[in-house]
Amino acid sequence: MLKADVAVIGAGAAGLSLAHRLSGHASGARFPSVLVVDAPPGPLRPGPRTWCFWEAGRGRFDAAVRSQWRHLRVRPPAGPVVEGDIAPLRYKMIRSDDFEYLVARDLARSPNVRHLEATVDSVEEVAEGARLQMSPSDGHHRALHARWVFDTRPLGSIPAARTTLLQHFHGWFVRTARPAFDCGTAELMDFRTAQPCEGLSFGYVLPTGPREALVEYTEFSRQVLTASGYEAALRRYVEDVLSLGDLEIVATETGLIPMTDAPMPRRIGTSVFRIGAAGGATRPSTGYTFAGLQRQTRAVAAALRQGRRPVPPAAHSLRARTMDSVLLRALDSGRVDGPDLFCRLFARVPAARLLRFLDGRTSLLEDLAVGRHAPVGPMLRTALELPHLPRRPFA
Repeated sequence: MLKADVAVIGAGAAGLSLAHRLSGHASGARFPSVLVVDAPPGPLRPGPRTWCFWEAGRGRFDAAVRSQWRHLRVRPPAGPVVEGDIAPLRYKMIRSDDFEYLVARDLARSPNVRHLEATVDSVEEVAEGARLQMSPSDGHHRALHARWVFDTRPLGSIPAARTTLLQHFHGWFVRTARPAFDCGTAELMDFRTAQPCEGLSFGYVLPTGPREALVEYTEFSRQVLTASGYEAALRRYVEDVLSLGDLEIVATETGLIPMTDAPMPRRIGTSVFRIGAAGGATRPSTGYTFAGLQRQTRAVAAALRQGRRPVPPAAHSLRARTMDSVLLRALDSGRVDGPDLFCRLFARVPAARLLRFLDGRTSLLEDLAVGRHAPVGPMLRTALELPHLPRRPFA
């Protein structure tokens, strides 16, 4: 039987971030033995994807940052454009391939971290830890005993919630025939897209050069589109709104992020925990996950090094999650016009402060200052009804 102090199931952003924080080289220091179990190539392993977040100064994974921006732009359906300088923050984009390459290079030099390609069939609590039954790619079943297990695999279903919306999107990495992009500004929300009957939609443009960018069509709604529906919506945005002209589609990506106020249990056993999106790292009101999982993995790594029980902390405060519940319900009920709300906030709140608010890094007084720019009546009505709403499975 294989043995390790720590087993990490999944080698996505959360799993690799934790392994990276637990890797060590210092002479005389004790580092836990870590085994990262990654699914073999196939349906259980996700394809390339893009992660975005904001932070001030240099970050732990800056070597994997593909591009970063100091200015953000939000466009209402009609009327003046809203632009903001987010200094001292930077809006950063990491491609999963670059992130995996950087972390794999560092882990290859670490004596305490190993990697195994296998499908985890079961996780069972045993004395002093947990046992993983695995099916490696060579076909021979193996078992692993670990003192602590951190499971980063996506949940099979969304837990019961008062409100669940889906953030779903389809994007193209494009190369245009002529210079078409402002390299210093990321287009965070462009509401000049055709709005769906329920929910909201917007365009998203991350330029990586004068002629290169990631262009996405995004919806917040209960229902996903068909493949042809995404293609048609994105093509309309690229041709009719952005007027990019002749272009080459270099690569594509499609994603779905649950925006839900469902509780996400981080502890599923005495020695087994969830981290990442499955452990509540996603901010329900925005869909951003990367910064939240960094807070979780940082805390877990510190606890393990200090000999404490490594229970992952909540990535977002109770106050932030409560505000998210109110916002999601207000959007889902139609009481609040989404494009109007987001444009109003970006127009009236300093951009850096608003981003800190969206990341749950503001004080109560700052939260109240941001909240007064939202439609008070509909939000208050929603807040009062929320405790009386039942939690239901997502259909």
